[in-house]
Amino acid sequence: MKSKVYFIDLRAGYKENLPQKIARLLKTAGILKIIKKRDLVAVKLHFGESGNTAFIRPVYIRKIVETLKGIGSIPFLTDCNTLYAGTRSDAPNHHATAISNGFAYSVINAPVIIADGLRGQSETCVTINQKNFNKVYIGSEIIHADSLLSAAHFKGHELSGFGGTIKNLGMGCASRRGKLAQHSTVAPKVKRKKCAGCGDCTDHCSQQAISLAKEKAVIDQKKCIGCGECIIICPNGAIQIQWNQDIPVFMENMVEYTMGVLQNKKDRALFINFITDVSPACDCMDHNDAPIVRDIGMVASNDPVAIDQASVDLVNSEQALPGSCLKTNIKSGEDKFRGIYPEVDWEIQLEYAEKVKLGSRNYELVSL
Repeated sequence: MKSKVYFIDLRAGYKENLPQKIARLLKTAGILKIIKKRDLVAVKLHFGESGNTAFIRPVYIRKIVETLKGIGSIPFLTDCNTLYAGTRSDAPNHHATAISNGFAYSVINAPVIIADGLRGQSETCVTINQKNFNKVYIGSEIIHADSLLSAAHFKGHELSGFGGTIKNLGMGCASRRGKLAQHSTVAPKVKRKKCAGCGDCTDHCSQQAISLAKEKAVIDQKKCIGCGECIIICPNGAIQIQWNQDIPVFMENMVEYTMGVLQNKKDRALFINFITDVSPACDCMDHNDAPIVRDIGMVASNDPVAIDQASVDLVNSEQALPGSCLKTNIKSGEDKFRGIYPEVDWEIQLEYAEKVKLGSRNYELVSL
């Protein structure tokens, strides 16, 4: 049986504006059955790194909060701290970044609560008994919430090909220990010919695993935690993942963590992907490149696999925008994410998610 994925485009008029369409999307997707009166609702989103502007617009999140409050529930905005050094690596800075990017209580009408505490150590262990993990470590406030609404910005990602609902939940809801466990098989390497010895990677490495020797970066693999920030930071593309089994295992890890997040949320979770400002890389970067396709719209579903498959298909059905980083796969029907990251097979995460019965790749797109 096909999972239903509901879709709205960005057309609006005087009879119904875009925030009102988002509310209709949520209601059609079943939010009134999923969220109960007096529920404490974790609205999981990415607040965006300082300097990044591709994240979901706060005005859209305000409408989600307004819809949840209309049910009589009590929503709060949440995310977990980052593994890498940045503006969201501890709760005070994370909260301050959220406010500076527009997610203040005065704007959204809901508080920001960082789910894994001050330094990413407030976690709950969840037993899942899967191939890679028997137990996973999730930010406690997400586990303790009565219900969950995932609001994901759909975009490219340097490790998983794309980031959508599964990335928002599996990686985003993990505590620091959980993030480290997921990245433990990913090891970056330096291409010496490309390295300019600028030192940007050494300044940003949270584990001090990178040093300069003879004006070239050197990575100490014993200290490296595989967070991948150096890959993002390097202005010359000199640091890359060692492309072997690492990426498939990373994607499996992310899927298994998503299972842990949703284990106590059966029939109590709804997912929405914002396919807007489709940047080529994660919102964890302190900047964002030009979008690769036009703004498409929003999709919602109670199936985390179907919604990501539908989002990929919608992006790939588009013609690439001129002036983006895409040099190949620019035509409608061509794989935009393989065009950005030719070494990353993004289908692995969806294939594995379907295999472990997290959801189905078989979907029906219902346009509203």
